[in-house]
Amino acid sequence: MTDTTKRVHAGQCHCGAVRFEATLTDGFHTIRRCTCSYCRMRGAVVVSAEMGGIHFLRGEDVLTRYRFNTGVAEHFFCSRCGIYTHHQRRSNTAQYGVNVACLDGVSPFDFHEVPVIDGVRHPKDHDGQYRWAGTLRFEPAAVSDDVPTPSPARS
Repeated sequence: MTDTTKRVHAGQCHCGAVRFEATLTDGFHTIRRCTCSYCRMRGAVVVSAEMGGIHFLRGEDVLTRYRFNTGVAEHFFCSRCGIYTHHQRRSNTAQYGVNVACLDGVSPFDFHEVPVIDGVRHPKDHDGQYRWAGTLRFEPAAVSDDVPTPSPARS
């Protein structure tokens, strides 16, 4: 399991062109997902780092940026492999959301429960209050040499 007390975590994109260190605001206690159209499609689990809390060891010039809707949040991706590394948050522009899957030795599946914020009703658009949409849970399957074939999705 991930060390929740450690503040500085090294990370990188998939191809390694972008390498960074992120100083997390409160370890992994800020972990979350979001239901806005963009985050829903991206599917990342993020944690917070203060502005200035990301130090690039290499590849900052390889990052590309994307903004949508209000244009406030700025999302950063490796221009080579396409992996989302972090974004400047719209709800708190003094913070970044850092993709936990980019942090060395960390997986989104390390966390049994991840709170999901209702990003469709973003706090900047609806009275400043965060609303929880639910909780994403991961329950590991029993380890077996017998790998079942996944059933088709039901509609």
